[in-house]
Amino acid sequence: MVRERAPITGEQIAESLGVTRPTIRSDLVLLGMLGYLDAKPKVGYFPGPATSGRLRRLPDFLERPVKEVMGVPIVLRDTSSVSDAVVTMFLENVGSVVIANEAGALVGIVSRKDLLKVALGNAQAASILLGMVMTRYPNVVTVEPGDTVAEALRRMIVHQVDGLPVAQPLEPNSDDRQVEAVGRITKTTIVKLLYNELVTDDQGE
Repeated sequence: MVRERAPITGEQIAESLGVTRPTIRSDLVLLGMLGYLDAKPKVGYFPGPATSGRLRRLPDFLERPVKEVMGVPIVLRDTSSVSDAVVTMFLENVGSVVIANEAGALVGIVSRKDLLKVALGNAQAASILLGMVMTRYPNVVTVEPGDTVAEALRRMIVHQVDGLPVAQPLEPNSDDRQVEAVGRITKTTIVKLLYNELVTDDQGE
């Protein structure tokens, strides 16, 4: 989109994607820092050096495996309710929760958007089971512990999500394709890594 319509403002990008400007603010910042976008104040965004093959080597943190930086997954059972998910998201300060069955297998994910969809105009929403409103696996975008942070970021951008469950086979030596969530990685995780790298670079100069 930027390549075809540059210069293009953040508002125009958001309008084309059908979202609000604040929704994509963090994405634009990350894409700028990684060299995929350039911006000029009061003008708009242009393709950055990464789009022409001139991007410098990836920052070290982007080449690290996800397992080294992932957080603890926030998991609820598929028999939990919408009310349980709302309370959990509030207490844990997360934007989504992983849904697992009694065997521990990943069966879905519930985001704030899912909860809003079911809650609007539905007085009985609080008691609805999460198994009825979740995005079901295998339609859940995940990463593996050995994937790089760069790959996790790419999937977040492509699928327009703020975080990913980190999944691995539930039974490693079995033909069973069930997986379990062993972690989570979010845009906030990556921003913190970027900040730490910038601070380290400043201190080294």
